[in-house]
Amino acid sequence: MAFNLNHSSQKKPMSEINVTPFVDVMLVLLIIFMVTAPLLTVGVQVDLPESSADSLPEEQEPLTLTINSKGEIFVQEHQIEFEKMVSKILAIAKNRTDTRIYVRGDKTINYGRVLEVMGMLSGSGFTKVALISEPYRER
Repeated sequence: MAFNLNHSSQKKPMSEINVTPFVDVMLVLLIIFMVTAPLLTVGVQVDLPESSADSLPEEQEPLTLTINSKGEIFVQEHQIEFEKMVSKILAIAKNRTDTRIYVRGDKTINYGRVLEVMGMLSGSGFTKVALISEPYRER
């Protein structure tokens, strides 16, 4: 018997990359991020009213002022008294009254309380005060 030693019968090294482990790792990371992303939203828990208005474009991060269902006022996540609200916001905004301020009011709160807070901000010279709402959910 003769042995054929030509190169076609020998096994060539595989030149393809096996991407299956890479895809598996990426899918696991995707699931982890999808589960943890809602947990990363920080803030005071309020039940916002729904609206069909579009969201505003943001150039810089705005200040968020929250009024919860008990009528308590929070600047970002820190509770503050009504009388000290303007001085605290001016200090955070570095005395810039053109800073955008988003007011988040719980939908069960008295509308007059929200207007009182917005009036205090407008009376102090803040020109970019906006209300935040949830988009309508499909029913």
